[in-house]
Amino acid sequence: MKVPTLDKLLEDQLKDIYSAESQLLKALPKMAKAASTPALKAALTAHLEETRGQVERLTRVGEHLGIAKLTGKKCAAMEGLIEEGKEALEMEAPPAILDLAIIAAAQRVEHYEMAAYGTARAIAEHLGHGEVVKLLQETLDQESAADEKLTAVASDAVFPSIKEGPEDEVEDDEDEDEKPAPKKKATPTKAARK
Repeated sequence: MKVPTLDKLLEDQLKDIYSAESQLLKALPKMAKAASTPALKAALTAHLEETRGQVERLTRVGEHLGIAKLTGKKCAAMEGLIEEGKEALEMEAPPAILDLAIIAAAQRVEHYEMAAYGTARAIAEHLGHGEVVKLLQETLDQESAADEKLTAVASDAVFPSIKEGPEDEVEDDEDEDEKPAPKKKATPTKAARK
């Protein structure tokens, strides 16, 4: 693919982000449905609504820049992140553990999006597209807030619900009772004795 100018690079980045957000619109409802913690369901559902707004905002960015449409490119990174998220949804685990796996997958997505929007915003700023910078920054702020919300849900709602079982305590006690095997005294090699 030939990208001869910074304007074309920005267009390419925006198309990639548009694809990422479009893919996420399909994945978020599945993640929310699989979540068992009410706070996680609420956070994912709220971010789904934000994502719809972000897609609309990207369309406005495209209009500001004279880009007819932002479709036509597939974001391979988001495709991979969503595939990892599917693996988390398919794991057999207690509900709280599954919720933590969902949070981990969702935060990977948020971090990717923050990097993508940050890069696009920096290019737009360099090119002097002030209105585009504002729109991209608005979304970047939402992505950062979503990431922080997921961290709060994990620490305030999910981690406290996980109780360590008696098996874990027994394993820890056994480890403490085990004594390391005595070390053998090293004998010098023939070459070292000479």
